[in-house]
Amino acid sequence: MKTKPLVLHLAAIFLGFAFTWVGIQHFTDTEWFEPIVPKFFENARFWVLVTGYMEIGLGLGLIIPKTRRIAAIGTFVFLLGIYWANLNMWVNDIPLGGVTYGQSFHLIRLSIQILMIITTLLIAGGIYDVPEKMRN
Repeated sequence: MKTKPLVLHLAAIFLGFAFTWVGIQHFTDTEWFEPIVPKFFENARFWVLVTGYMEIGLGLGLIIPKTRRIAAIGTFVFLLGIYWANLNMWVNDIPLGGVTYGQSFHLIRLSIQILMIITTLLIAGGIYDVPEKMRN
């Protein structure tokens, strides 16, 4: 296996497990996520649960080679849409888990978000480089 496909394969698996774990957290600690849901979305708990389902589904899709490309595209769109909650937290100085974070935290979080967006685009485009036996 070439280095690039291997790196993208491992990145997809890592992101897949990370998204699945965070998605599960949306159900086990719903209250932790609720404060950052923008106010114009009524019923924050509902949106936390919806995004939890989405993160679990996308995460599992990234782990499975056969669904990886479409899951990577979905994750790309999800990351663009969900950043509004992070931006809401930053702009309105909303505490998360009782902690209010400074500029450095939010800039690092934004950088990670951008890195994940780029990575999902690479996974979506790079899936064709993965050997046939790994796609099944």
